[in-house]
This record gives sequence, structure tokens and C-alpha cells, in this order.
Amino acid sequence: MTRNEGTVDRALRIVVGLVLLYFALTGQYTPWSWIGVVPLLTGVVGFCPLYRVLGMSTCKAA
Repeated sequence: MTRNEGTVDRALRIVVGLVLLYFALTGQYTPWSWIGVVPLLTGVVGFCPLYRVLGMSTCKAA
């Protein structure tokens, strides 16, 4: 699994994931709250399977 997310992309995913999970854990539940796990995990790992399928990458080439 090669990294395909850039630094800004990863940071945004982590923030969005944490905000959505915060809403879920504080009782402000919406159908989208628990979906926050997905951007959080992809942001931490630095790999997005959908980017691979679409042939995209926000990570600068080394």
C-alpha cells in the first residue's frame, strides 16, 4: 500500500473524522456521525482505496 494522500488531504480527513465522531459520541447523532471513522482511518494511514480505483493521488511524488 503506497501513500496516495498529501499532507493537507490527510489533515483535513483527520479533522473531519474527529468532528463527526465527536458528534456521535456526545449524543448529537446523525446518520453521518459514525461514518467519521472512514476519513479518520484513511487520514491516519495515508491511503485512500477510492483514490487508487480512480487513479488519483494528492501526494507529491518523492
